[in-house]
Amino acid sequence: MITIAVDCMGGDHGPKVTLPACTEFLDAHPEARLILVGLPDALQGFVHARATLVLASEVVTMDDPLEVALRRKKDSSMRVAVQQVKDGAAQAAVSAGNTGALMAISRYVLKTIDGIERPAIAGQIPNTTGGATTVLDLGANVDCTAEHLLQFAMMGSALVSVLQDKDAPSVGLLNIGEEAIKGNEVIKRAGELLRAAGSAGDLNFYGNVEGNDIFKGVVDIVVCDGFVGNVALKTSEGLASMIGGFLKAEFSKNVFTKLSALIAYPVLSALKKRFDHRRYNGAALLGLRGLVFKSHGSADVLAFGNALNRAYDAARNNLLDRVQVRIAKASPLLASPADAMA
Repeated sequence: MITIAVDCMGGDHGPKVTLPACTEFLDAHPEARLILVGLPDALQGFVHARATLVLASEVVTMDDPLEVALRRKKDSSMRVAVQQVKDGAAQAAVSAGNTGALMAISRYVLKTIDGIERPAIAGQIPNTTGGATTVLDLGANVDCTAEHLLQFAMMGSALVSVLQDKDAPSVGLLNIGEEAIKGNEVIKRAGELLRAAGSAGDLNFYGNVEGNDIFKGVVDIVVCDGFVGNVALKTSEGLASMIGGFLKAEFSKNVFTKLSALIAYPVLSALKKRFDHRRYNGAALLGLRGLVFKSHGSADVLAFGNALNRAYDAARNNLLDRVQVRIAKASPLLASPADAMA
């Protein structure tokens, strides 16, 4: 039976969203258990046969500096939830709270696995195929070395192989062009490492991809630094909002515009649904000695439930072990890249 620890206080809505989502998740997964972490008043009255309540006395807010979240609020619901994974009481933790605080707390409590210098945030961006492209890093690491990008590729491959049941998911390196000669020195070096990993059979490396390829679904995984990845994520999130805003605006105009909007509504509605980020909510914090998933702070019940589903699937399919195996395979490139390219 898989047990997931839930920070019930995190996010914009807190228990109003997390508790109903937990109830729906438990009803849909009879073989799962939840550890619900939160303030006493927030959890009071919640009863479920497969839910355990663990009380915390503090909450990490969305505006808390990292120093406050990590050093001062040691009994926060976020930290207590992550501690459940550290103690072995849960196989994964889920929080919709402050992203920076969650990464800092998770890294401090769980530590990184051997061979990983920097954990990364991996999430899915909907694409035009009807599925989603896994992108990492989405904001944890603004500046990255070529070796970091290789680590991201290995971890992302393990994640997609688990959650999408693909033995050899394709990996693309985000660049300003497809040619190997393009990009800055870090990207060029990363391309060399990724091609070497591909030649060794440790990675299904497609090659360089451009920004529009994320939305085309050209590859399963796109690797980039956290600055670029976060910009791509926010751009994608704005697409569904733009479509919804367009529909609302057109229906508020004159009768002829309303008629045109009504005719186009089925197509635009389907497009909006395809790019609905709630379907893919739940970003994995990869590279830690435990599984932690980050839900969007504004998640509703449907979205938070999907984050729980992703954490459950990752734990059930031994994502942590698979990441460690892939990183071990890449260790020759990471430890001695010059020798590996000789």
